[in-house]
Amino acid sequence: MEKKQSSSQASGNPSDYVIATMGSHTALQILHGARQEGMRNLVVCKKGTERAYKSYGVADEIILVDDWSEWESIEDELIKRKAIIIPHGSFIAYMGHDRVKNMRAMYFGTKEILEWESNRTMERKWLQAAGLKLPHVFATPEEIAKPVIVKFHGAGGGFGYFIAKSPEQFYEVKNRKYPEQNDFALQEYIVGVPIYAHYFQSALTGELEIMSFDKRYESNADSIGRIRAEDQLAANIHTSYTIVGNIPVVIRESLLPAFFSMGERVVEESKKLEAGKGLFGPFCLECIVTRKLEIFVFEISARIVAGTNPFTMGSPYSWLKYDEPMSTGRRIAREIKFAIEQGKLAKILG
Repeated sequence: MEKKQSSSQASGNPSDYVIATMGSHTALQILHGARQEGMRNLVVCKKGTERAYKSYGVADEIILVDDWSEWESIEDELIKRKAIIIPHGSFIAYMGHDRVKNMRAMYFGTKEILEWESNRTMERKWLQAAGLKLPHVFATPEEIAKPVIVKFHGAGGGFGYFIAKSPEQFYEVKNRKYPEQNDFALQEYIVGVPIYAHYFQSALTGELEIMSFDKRYESNADSIGRIRAEDQLAANIHTSYTIVGNIPVVIRESLLPAFFSMGERVVEESKKLEAGKGLFGPFCLECIVTRKLEIFVFEISARIVAGTNPFTMGSPYSWLKYDEPMSTGRRIAREIKFAIEQGKLAKILG
């Protein structure tokens, strides 16, 4: 097995490395960001999905595979190219945590944090220890005493989520539509505005940055309001929370201190977990803001999220800090470039 390059042997020239990712999710932004920072890049695509990367011309190289199971067969090639893998939501979903953990190629971020993100019990323990407000979770359907949102494990982009206000309603929908699904969470449904906060924690400077905010456009939860209630009932329309896009949001300025504090507490608490170096790089707190401006956190994503895609040329917040286009993809590339130049590459690799 080929060993990872040690920090003492590592080149201090960013052009000797390649920023690499999987062709999906936020790949366009990641590749574009690498280009903006003057770094080479490559994207690994399943055959038939490479059109966007060719059309927009953001990739220096496209490697095609028939199936993601072939990843290990190209890993030696990635190692030879000194590729640094940038994980995103699709990458984690397709690869799985065990394969990511055993990956030999250089990996930006902390692999161990993925288990804390994906295990609901561990995630809740982490966020509670950070002092965040969380929705109540019911242990069993029989305990449902108020509206809950039912979330199935691994449900991509909100697919299959539904609302239930009683044990009877839960079983009616679940047994009719999802009889085989038995791994689910029953989370109190908080009425408010969904706000997704995009952060970047620098492993080099220790600074936490707020990069941007978004809200998700969910079908048909966001379009159902255009239909009269009596027509909804007549048409037997059931609410769906499948995410189809992302909408940029600028929050009221008075909420920014709370969002900074929440992000900082999550990062500090991550250093106490059995999770390697803790949380660094991009991450997202998925929140609901109520009419009383209480902020509830219902999930954390410990890597770049698709909600950063509207900000390929930066957000109002990144403009304030950098006074130049700065997407989360470019911020990742800049962190990698600086780490290489400063001889601190090992600090940002999982």
